[in-house]
Amino acid sequence: LNLCDQHLEHMDTNKINNTHNLLLEVSLAAKHEGQSISLYYPQYDLKYPGSSFTTCTMLARSFADIGDIIRGKDLYLGNNKKDKLQIKLKEYFEKIYNSLERSIKSQYDDTDKNYYKLREDWWTANRETVWEALTCDAHGTYFHATCSDLNGGCSQAHEKCRCPKTSGGKAIKAGGDVTIVPTYFDYVPQYLR
Repeated sequence: LNLCDQHLEHMDTNKINNTHNLLLEVSLAAKHEGQSISLYYPQYDLKYPGSSFTTCTMLARSFADIGDIIRGKDLYLGNNKKDKLQIKLKEYFEKIYNSLERSIKSQYDDTDKNYYKLREDWWTANRETVWEALTCDAHGTYFHATCSDLNGGCSQAHEKCRCPKTSGGKAIKAGGDVTIVPTYFDYVPQYLR
């Protein structure tokens, strides 16, 4: 499957002038990617029976790729389309950087204008929303127990490949810092996935 990043690649830089607009565009790209994976998974499963890859696993790998692309860590170099996308993303993050208050800008000073720290922080702040968009058409469970349950144990992600958001009003995954995303593939280096 091909990552549906064309939407981002062709966006007018003037339309992406703040973090909310970028989140909207990334979420739309993720939603289309998730729909594509969910639609074509049955064909993949027929062609490769017993592969043990679930829809949720495929979505998690795609999610990690989206995170790498956003953060500028994608190792798939030398592809003209990917290079163009990185140029666009730099432009988007430059606009976001320029809109920041002076006191916050100093945290993201970047001499090479790649805005890697800002991109990393943006991904951390928005990865849950991107996961929701990616999995909105998904059905199934994640391949192993990654969610905390009420008794302090582990349970599988159900309902659209997501961990429950809350249990008794408290986040129940990863000590409360991540709620619905049942994977940290997006933080595993690409060459190890």
